[in-house]
Amino acid sequence: MPHRTLARLRQYWVTHRNPVLIFPAPGRGGISQSTTTNPMPRSRVQGAFREALKDSGIHTHASVHTLRHSWATHVLEAGLNLRLIQVYLGHNSPTTTSVYTHLTARAEHLGAETINRLMGDL
Repeated sequence: MPHRTLARLRQYWVTHRNPVLIFPAPGRGGISQSTTTNPMPRSRVQGAFREALKDSGIHTHASVHTLRHSWATHVLEAGLNLRLIQVYLGHNSPTTTSVYTHLTARAEHLGAETINRLMGDL
């Protein structure tokens, strides 16, 4: 996990101090976030994401799961090995991971550069 992300998660954890959950459900019936055993509902996470997307001014269909696909694509383009991406995403098969990585114009450009560099050496 990136150090910056870990630092932010630690700051957030201070607000609830749940020993098991990073994102505990808000307390109901007198149960505080620090003692709840339920995670935050998906609908609440999705709602927060939709609101953030709207506030960003980005007009595209996206979900929290879209972030997973985007992350896989960006780290692949940055040179991270597909096998490592597979492990980080928790996939059993590289075929599943390949579905998460999308071909972009940048990836095509980097591929062409690599092939031209390698073939130029022959």
